[in-house]
Amino acid sequence: MLILGIETSCDETSAAVVRDGREIVSNIILSQDVLHRQFGGVVPELACRAHEESIIGVIDNALVDAKIQLSELDAIAVVNTPGLIGALLIGVTTAKTLCMVLDIPLIAVNHLYSHIYANNLEYKNISYPAISLVVSGGHTTLFLSKSETECIALGGTIDDAAGEAFDKVSKILGLGYPGGPVIDKLAKQGNKDAVTFPRSYLEKDSFDFSFSGLKTAVLYYHRGQNLDASRLKTPHDQRIADIAASFQEAVIDVLVNKAFQASIMYDAKGILVGGGVAANSRLRQRLHERSKERNIPVYYPSLRLCTDNAAMVAGFAYKKYLEGDIAGLDIEAIP
Repeated sequence: MLILGIETSCDETSAAVVRDGREIVSNIILSQDVLHRQFGGVVPELACRAHEESIIGVIDNALVDAKIQLSELDAIAVVNTPGLIGALLIGVTTAKTLCMVLDIPLIAVNHLYSHIYANNLEYKNISYPAISLVVSGGHTTLFLSKSETECIALGGTIDDAAGEAFDKVSKILGLGYPGGPVIDKLAKQGNKDAVTFPRSYLEKDSFDFSFSGLKTAVLYYHRGQNLDASRLKTPHDQRIADIAASFQEAVIDVLVNKAFQASIMYDAKGILVGGGVAANSRLRQRLHERSKERNIPVYYPSLRLCTDNAAMVAGFAYKKYLEGDIAGLDIEAIP
């Protein structure tokens, strides 16, 4: 079964063809990083305009790469929630139109669930129940995954998501946008123990996340260093690297500890990680180390499947199709 996936939830325009929920036949991802870099973050109006201008071309390229025609598709899947409302509308409208013309089923996909499913595209025989951690620019959420398609939210961000905190701290330190990759790289040159930044765990046994206070702590620490720079012996570049490494370690401590705490509480058979921040090398290292200590498998997708992409959308949609979860042409985009 061939499913075309469409992903326009934020600032990547993506289309992919996946066979039988597993085999990625094509996966085209058009990033808008260059477009938004000068503003230090995603500008919704610009993102929507870019999706509108590129969506048809991206779909065409996905079909060409897959060496198929539109008429060979069995269904179309599209992310309809959560995301930027204007961006979602472009993908949803495109998918509806194609399904109407081709007279094939439409499958609506939750963006966060598809990030979790990205692991199933690359790993076979994942056991459930599992704890799933979605970490991206807009979301930091823990789920109890009872199966590939059934997910129960255990907690989420109450202010800044982890990826958003990376972007904001990168701006504070003058490192540019997007912040995740540059901080990941710079932190390797820094001392993670140079600065003791706060770890916010909230109430006992809480699976919610809060990174706003950490971001503010970085701001005040960096501002204080700048005011008293004449007394500092560490070179400026090394100080920035130390701050980046210390900040990153504080974020990762919270993510890893809460994920494994949830795995114990719910007797999980594994931990699945997805989203853009899942590409962070230090996070992967810490998860791998803890997985060996706790003797529980941890799964995270290849780097290309961590960022927003349509392959995970089409793959997840196949499972929904088998369960008879088909959407009507009246589905709406839900931010």
